[in-house]
Amino acid sequence: MRIVQLKRDSEAFVALVEEPNLRLINKFKTVFDLARSSINTGLKMSEIVLEYLSETLLDYDEIYLGQSDYQLITPIHHPLDSRFLMVSGTGLTHSASAENRNKMHEAINNNVATDSIKMYQIGVDGGKPNLGEIGAQAEWFYKGNGTVLKAHNEMLSIPNYAKDGGEEPEIAGIYINDLSGNPHRIGFATANEFSDHMMEKKNYLYLAPSKIRNCSIGPELVLDTDFSNILGNVSIKRNNKIVWEKNIATGEENMCHSLQNLEYHHFKYDNHRIPGDVHVHYFGTVGFSFGAGIVLEAGDEMIISWENMGRPLINKLNIDNSEPKIIDITQL
Repeated sequence: MRIVQLKRDSEAFVALVEEPNLRLINKFKTVFDLARSSINTGLKMSEIVLEYLSETLLDYDEIYLGQSDYQLITPIHHPLDSRFLMVSGTGLTHSASAENRNKMHEAINNNVATDSIKMYQIGVDGGKPNLGEIGAQAEWFYKGNGTVLKAHNEMLSIPNYAKDGGEEPEIAGIYINDLSGNPHRIGFATANEFSDHMMEKKNYLYLAPSKIRNCSIGPELVLDTDFSNILGNVSIKRNNKIVWEKNIATGEENMCHSLQNLEYHHFKYDNHRIPGDVHVHYFGTVGFSFGAGIVLEAGDEMIISWENMGRPLINKLNIDNSEPKIIDITQL
């Protein structure tokens, strides 16, 4: 089952994907409200969706192309305050990402493994523990709060202080904490964990600030995806022509960590289990255009698609070429 969030002027909607249409869902205005209802009633979200389906059908093509009064928004947000939504991720979960990172930070002596390769190997050795056991910890990074999340068709921007910006095709897990602080997985979404690879390449200790960028998820939230083996494609379109593309694969069969292990190491921290908070967590990339030497230009389209994850996520690139200015801090 796949659902989307929509807005029309000041109105909010949730809809079920019934290709080539969207069917509006009665009673619930947000996925957050649907999730809270699931927690409170003990019913699956899919059961609640089916119970409250309306008779109203919308043309998905018009909405997807941005030609409707209805607009796709991110398939999850926190309706009270975007500061109650954490965006984070794990890196070096796929062999290709480790290889790309290794090329950025190759040791002078080729016989010495970089920290990137060492971290990936830690995952290979201990990232898939037996059920109920705790495995090795993956790399973890923070991207921001809900204000950094962009929807399908929205621009992803390279800020004026950045060195670069490039797509990272991933799948993100979507979670909500109940009022006792227990995390619940809502589902998965196609994701672009947009990052500054030039800053990261300069020195791997710049990884943390290179990740504090806007990013995107959507257009759809999938409630029942099998996360074992998911095939996909990523491409860059410039002036309506494909300048680079790659077939990709993710899911546990293609990763050195299990989903359970990644989720444990994210939610083991007390401050990640604050009641009522929402989490969007990226599970790592398998390939990106920067690794192939592609430099993105303003107006380029980043297109990411995964099988059984709904329609592709498309974002255009914006570059802020203004001069950075010192921010004046007022002494109180």
